[in-house]
Amino acid sequence: MDDDIYQERILEHYESPYHRGKCPGCTHCHEDRNPLCGDVVRMELRIVNGGKIEDIYFDGEGCCISQAAASMLTELFDGKTVEDVKNFSAEDMLRYFGPRLTPNRQKCALLPWRVLQAAIYSPCAESHLNGGTTHTLPTQ
Repeated sequence: MDDDIYQERILEHYESPYHRGKCPGCTHCHEDRNPLCGDVVRMELRIVNGGKIEDIYFDGEGCCISQAAASMLTELFDGKTVEDVKNFSAEDMLRYFGPRLTPNRQKCALLPWRVLQAAIYSPCAESHLNGGTTHTLPTQ
């Protein structure tokens, strides 16, 4: 694929994101930010049957790269398993995203990946389901 096709795919995910919003029946969630640029991504999942991701949604704000990457991940892992997420490395994410990125921009593309990796280990508290607290990673 050439860079134009990658750019088009990224813009499509940014402008028409896949499963942006709240996950009905959310069982696992996590939110984090990139302290360098302020991007924020939240992933909400409904995990059933011993590890199947029945539903996955994201929300957040930030640059085109972080938000498109979050949309791409929700599309990729919708209907997959927790094991699939565990086996998907940062290198896999950068390859899947597409175009070569500078190290700072790689952090934007990897933010949703980090959030998804943490979300599978972060059950949502009952208080979250009623608008309460969130689970966040410490900033580095």
